[in-house]
Amino acid sequence: MAFHAYILRCRDGSYYVGHTDDLEHRVAQHQTGALGGYTATRRPLALIWADSFQTREDAFAVERKLKGWSRAKKEAMMAGDWVLVSELARCRSAV
Repeated sequence: MAFHAYILRCRDGSYYVGHTDDLEHRVAQHQTGALGGYTATRRPLALIWADSFQTREDAFAVERKLKGWSRAKKEAMMAGDWVLVSELARCRSAV
C-alpha cells in the first residue's frame, strides 16, 4: 500500500498540506467539504503536488516538514528548484 503527502491550492491562494493512503478519495473529501476544517471554507481546491511513500510514518513526516516551510520554499520544491530550496533554508536558519 502506498501513502501520499500532498499540497492543495485553495480558492484564496493559500496552501493546505496533508497525507493519506487514498489520494483520490481524500481530495474528493476536501472538494466536497466533508472533512470540515481549513479547506471546507476555501473551496474549490486544486491538487498541485503529491508524492508517494512506503509507510504512513514517512508520508506524515513529509507533511509535518512541509507545514513548517515558507510558501516560497514550498513553491521552489514544487518547481524542482532545489538550489532555491537550500538557499531559503539557509536564509531562515540565519535569522
